[in-house]
Amino acid sequence: MSRQFFGTDGIRGVAGAAPMDARTAHALGVALGLWAKDHSDGAPEVVIGMDTRESGTWLAEQVAGGLARSGVSARFAGVITTPGVAYLTRTGHFVAGVMISASHNPYEDNGLKVISHSGYKLADDVELHLESLMLAWLSSGVEPVSSPLSADAALDNLYTDYLASTVSGQFPFKLVVDCANGAATEVAPRLFNRLGAKVDWIGASPNGRNINLDCGSLHLDNLRQRVLETGADLGIAFDGDADRALFVAGNGHIVDGDAVLFLAGTYLKGSGQLPANLVVATVMSNLGLQKALESKGIQMLRTPVGDKYVLEEMVKRGAVLGGEQSGHVIFLKHATTGDGLLTAIRVLEIVRDSGTSLEALVAEIKNFPQKLVNIRVKVRRPLAELESVQTEIAAAEREFNGSGRVVVRFSGTEPLARVMIEAKTHKDVDKWTTRIANAIRAELGSVE
Repeated sequence: MSRQFFGTDGIRGVAGAAPMDARTAHALGVALGLWAKDHSDGAPEVVIGMDTRESGTWLAEQVAGGLARSGVSARFAGVITTPGVAYLTRTGHFVAGVMISASHNPYEDNGLKVISHSGYKLADDVELHLESLMLAWLSSGVEPVSSPLSADAALDNLYTDYLASTVSGQFPFKLVVDCANGAATEVAPRLFNRLGAKVDWIGASPNGRNINLDCGSLHLDNLRQRVLETGADLGIAFDGDADRALFVAGNGHIVDGDAVLFLAGTYLKGSGQLPANLVVATVMSNLGLQKALESKGIQMLRTPVGDKYVLEEMVKRGAVLGGEQSGHVIFLKHATTGDGLLTAIRVLEIVRDSGTSLEALVAEIKNFPQKLVNIRVKVRRPLAELESVQTEIAAAEREFNGSGRVVVRFSGTEPLARVMIEAKTHKDVDKWTTRIANAIRAELGSVE
């Protein structure tokens, strides 16, 4: 059965236009309410949170209105991170949670992410069931009615308290923290103040339209400059819903999710907390990470892109650490999702306990030159059907002969084809990203 609403990370689109309009948000609430009543005893309740986008409030109120139509109540956590909603859903009495966020996308977009009581994203069959219920309500012609919401600060504080409880002692660091004008602006100041850090805040003045705008984990230049100017120990950048974090070392070196996996993997192994000496990453992680982990006696398994697939493999293998180069890192002992704030705490803990600097700790990773090219395509067809693209991929792999990698895939949330090349030299990387990207443009057309 083909999907009409849910993608790889919930429902996403331009706010105000289908499927991110009032009727669809209300329909999700109706469907989730019906499902919740079948999967709980007593009076089910759903927790709702959002990031700082101006569309978040009316979307939340439409979801709540749909829930109310099905006889299910909602509690509103207000502005909170995606992993914060996952934590509240998992540890509270909530049958499900809804996070309203489009993560790292611009403010015009928004998304509806549904989380089960287990703290995990919904299984595919549950999403398909919700879609059928949504379609049934949408075809009824009934007008959506929103339910006003008032934020419950106690919910947000529960999450902050939990994060602080995962570490002992203080972090006497001088930091620069970029909150991406997003969800972290509410939680991060309370957390870092409690942990004793001296923080220079940037990207911490959301106005509804500046989330991810030239700030956050996709735009590290300002953070890097501020770290160097102020002599900070390190910098931390979150994305819009703070489920990822990237870092800038004191010398200006960018520390991505791969480097975090190396730091955390070796730290956990050294303390006997890395079952089977195993770390789970994705096809996008650099060969340099794989080789650095192998040098420490740690095996790295790769999954398709997406923290959902990383988590599935971690659970299957009994792994406690996994993540993506983009900064989604899952510490399964503490959380069921990638959590930027939790990742930041873990990195600060490692740096503190090592007695050295972040730049020194990541010096062992020698990354292969890597390049990612995004092509906005007019149409999508299975990659296996694109003869010229397959020819170029095969030619690149023959030339690399095991000393490089080719990853070509479609985005799960945007009309993009992504080409990632790793090789021994930048010349080879540029050559093959250009050739494969041009083949995709010729086959599918492009919107540049």
